[in-house]
Amino acid sequence: MNKHIILIDLFAGIGGFALGLIQGGFIPATHYYSEIDAHAKAVYEYHFPNSNLLGSVTDIKGSTIEKSGTTIVTFGSPCQDFSVAGKQKGLTGARSSLIIEAIRIINETRPDLFIWENVKGTYSSNEGRDFQAILQAFTNLRSYRLEWQLLNSLWFIPQNRERIFLIGHLDQKSTPGVFPFTATDRLSHLQYRGKPIQKQRVQGQNHTSTLDTRYGSVRNSGETYLLINSGLKQGYEVAREGNIVDFQRPTSTSRKGRVQTTKVKTLDTTCEQGVYTQGQIRQLTEVECERLQGFPDDWTKLGVYAGNLKEVSRTRRYHLIGNAVTVKVVKAIGQRLLTL
Repeated sequence: MNKHIILIDLFAGIGGFALGLIQGGFIPATHYYSEIDAHAKAVYEYHFPNSNLLGSVTDIKGSTIEKSGTTIVTFGSPCQDFSVAGKQKGLTGARSSLIIEAIRIINETRPDLFIWENVKGTYSSNEGRDFQAILQAFTNLRSYRLEWQLLNSLWFIPQNRERIFLIGHLDQKSTPGVFPFTATDRLSHLQYRGKPIQKQRVQGQNHTSTLDTRYGSVRNSGETYLLINSGLKQGYEVAREGNIVDFQRPTSTSRKGRVQTTKVKTLDTTCEQGVYTQGQIRQLTEVECERLQGFPDDWTKLGVYAGNLKEVSRTRRYHLIGNAVTVKVVKAIGQRLLTL
């Protein structure tokens, strides 16, 4: 069963929300998106050429958006000021305060549904006051019923990534019922056992990695991998074959890391995790990180810049992937929305 919608994708990034909803059964008959990052816009335009760019959320006026049909607003507003890895300025931070603009757009467009995603730290920011303020702002929209749950991408794909998902349902248009995802539901989504991550060519050799869903870790087929630098062996003598390595940078010229033995940690904008095999370490590739976010292979490889198709740099690809929403989580939410 498919459903045609008007999609308004705010803070759109590389299209994780749009792709997830499409995979879940929604077809954007009219497709709007808002994004200011040049590389994210280039990738988005490449994959969704019929979408309409709205510019910055601060410039969007609800009166300019078509509303004749089922409308869904999606947004994963900037989370740096809520993240436990940051300074947790919360709603007083310049980036996270942009959620107020998204709420304004929702009030002006009155969509049938809106879906918000943000980091787990939103719960605890400013001792919980920020999350309560956000809930109050959503409540002040009137006629919307809210439901939310902390979901982990690990329930759907081998990456430990906890995010809050909140859905607003407009009265007479939609009814809550997506959450909760129970333990039984989580197990039903673990269907990616043994999927190859990537086959690549380094120093004249082919190598393949696979995901083992029982442990959520990256396992390797035993080929020799390229060393990132010769000093990385020190401290890894006890690491077992197939372990995940989390790279850290104490200085600009050296790296050290710690061994993760169970699962891939949350991917950030550097994707500085790697695979330990045969006494050597290599960083996760762009394709592996894309798969760990649920995107098709090479989703971030190409972008449309000023009408010209160009390759996206490796560093930018990691940045875009780390900022994205996990596609398979959105797909599971979309599948449930279709049944309401």
